[in-house]
Amino acid sequence: MHTTALIVIDVQESFRHAPYWSESDLPQYLASQQALIDGCAARGVPVVQIFHTGAQGPFATASGHVRTLDGLTIAPGVTIHKQHHSAFAGTDLAAWLTGQGIRRLIVSGIRTEQRCETTTRYASDTGFGVDFVTEATLTFPMTHARSGRTYSAQEIRERTELVLEQRFARIVTVAQALASLDRAD
Repeated sequence: MHTTALIVIDVQESFRHAPYWSESDLPQYLASQQALIDGCAARGVPVVQIFHTGAQGPFATASGHVRTLDGLTIAPGVTIHKQHHSAFAGTDLAAWLTGQGIRRLIVSGIRTEQRCETTTRYASDTGFGVDFVTEATLTFPMTHARSGRTYSAQEIRERTELVLEQRFARIVTVAQALASLDRAD
């Protein structure tokens, strides 16, 4: 029985309908995310799919967009719907993980600096070990409200690694995450 689970956060069609959506990093992201999903599934590692839901707009269940992002194939062991940035806030994720004997998480998904980072911090603070797979996360450029500076998706990913590394998570590649599964559990 594995003590590690893969968390796939908010990889959903809703984002295609967001005003900041960009496909510039999408092909590489999808390849990395799929490799991580397939590698975990092949090793019998539980895969947890998280969907963000809201009251209206493309994240509302009624929109029809709260479904797996086209281009990705996933067969999760469990699917959890959330309404906050963290996959833990207001959900039964922690209870499910604990019930499965999970002690380490591999975090991936959409919005590197928001949903993935927030979930990572919460997981670490509550005792889970975390491998943060930046190449299997996707984000978009953002403009600072006060300075007007636009930060690229790459700069945001680097900043996320900076604040998480050795504080909340190990920053690993897809290959490193999968290799650690072969040595552990």
